[in-house]
Amino acid sequence: MPPRFAFRLSVPFGLLAWGIVTALYIWPALRGLAAVDAIRPLLVVHSFRYIGLAFLVPGTVAPELPAAFARPAALGDLVAALLALLALGTLGTPVGISVIWVFNIWGSADLVYAFYNGARLVSAGKLLAAHFGAAYFIPTFYVPLLLITHGLVFWLLVG
Repeated sequence: MPPRFAFRLSVPFGLLAWGIVTALYIWPALRGLAAVDAIRPLLVVHSFRYIGLAFLVPGTVAPELPAAFARPAALGDLVAALLALLALGTLGTPVGISVIWVFNIWGSADLVYAFYNGARLVSAGKLLAAHFGAAYFIPTFYVPLLLITHGLVFWLLVG
């Protein structure tokens, strides 16, 4: 199977697998909790988004990984991680809910932009699955979890 097809299949499979984990284990554990208590572990998951900085580390990714993808993805993730930590620190305070909204909107938009930007660069022939190198696990394993947990945070905020 060509690498580009394997890569394109990995993201939907990641969404499916994390969707099953969420339905069977994560949501049942969170749904009976107060919103603040349910959001806390979801924010902790996002505190690890500094991992996106791997897109800037030579040797982790191929030198050909376009900076037009790597920089916004890495820095957007770093900001999301900092916002998640700030939200954790303000959880339960009057400003806490506002910080959670800012985090969740930023973090979701960052992921949507990375998908858009990645698809744009793939279409232009500038981004290949091989460029991700060891960071392959980020869009195929971690990003699906992030998307699902952003959805859960939105659900808990409006619910």
